[in-house]
Amino acid sequence: MATATWNGTVLAESDDIVTVEGNAYFPRASLREDVLRPSDTHTICPWKGTASYYSLEVDGQVNADAVWYYPEPKDAAKEITDRVAFWHGVTVS
Repeated sequence: MATATWNGTVLAESDDIVTVEGNAYFPRASLREDVLRPSDTHTICPWKGTASYYSLEVDGQVNADAVWYYPEPKDAAKEITDRVAFWHGVTVS
């Protein structure tokens, strides 16, 4: 079981992890909705496509753009469809 935590709070847990470029992608359904905040940030990966982001809010603290996902991944990255990954201090163990 893989777990993503930040600020002492479990954000996601799953046995179904896809690892791409060293990042653990969790099923979108495993992510706690109540800690997510919308973000206008987008980045582009040449082979995965355009990423969108969420910020996290836990106990009044915000971690900007700590969650990313690809709403419409390119064919080469179809395995991360409906999945999210973490950074900015989020621990995956």
